[in-house]
Amino acid sequence: MNRQTISRLAHVHHPIAAPVTDESVARLLARATAGTEHGRALDLGCGEGGWLVRALTARPGWQAVGVDLDAAALTRARQTAEALGVQRRLGLHHVDAREFSDSEGFDLVLNIGSTHAFGGLLPTLAAAREHLAPGGRVLVGEAFWEREPSRSALEGLGAAREDYADLGTTVDRVAADGWTPVFGYVSSRQEWDDYEFSWTGSLAEWALDNPDHPDAEAARDAADLHRAEWLHGYRGTLGFVTLLLRLT
Repeated sequence: MNRQTISRLAHVHHPIAAPVTDESVARLLARATAGTEHGRALDLGCGEGGWLVRALTARPGWQAVGVDLDAAALTRARQTAEALGVQRRLGLHHVDAREFSDSEGFDLVLNIGSTHAFGGLLPTLAAAREHLAPGGRVLVGEAFWEREPSRSALEGLGAAREDYADLGTTVDRVAADGWTPVFGYVSSRQEWDDYEFSWTGSLAEWALDNPDHPDAEAARDAADLHRAEWLHGYRGTLGFVTLLLRLT
């Protein structure tokens, strides 16, 4: 079972692929689009388009573009947009986010939990800068260390200590790179727990409901492994912050 299929099944009940509730998403989007009735948003790594369709639903004057390499996820984003009646204001592109280009700037550029696609937080912000219209904003979601990671935490995440920093250092690096944080939100422990239990539970439930499927055992094993890595490894160690940024 490939990673994209696992992710699709795991996010059935939590379409936002990050430890952020729908209420928190709505609050962040309201802040990111405040004062702008008409605008353009770009999500570099949009997945199933959860952030964009919510933005378009709340802001009838906005248009949006989503970019992702997962064709199946883009199909589901299109279906969701059609169901919500916002499909005419949403453009979706099956292309590497690093190679996407557009002749116009965007008022809001998003990358939530996909900075790995660009090689880290600062390279992601460099890419976002290239797409930003004058006065535009960037909404970026990134992990950080809540506390010094143990060996079990690093092994569970498949990460190295230097992959992330603590929250203060993370924000300092962003500011030193020429950005001013104008808003931010740190996901709560409850949001993390809800996200991880939903991720592992949705995948495990699919395996229970499809016992004869050739991928059932692989799905069950993936859910069991992920649950163990989280509960016995990085729970309480890995944090997640979503920052709203403007160029300094």
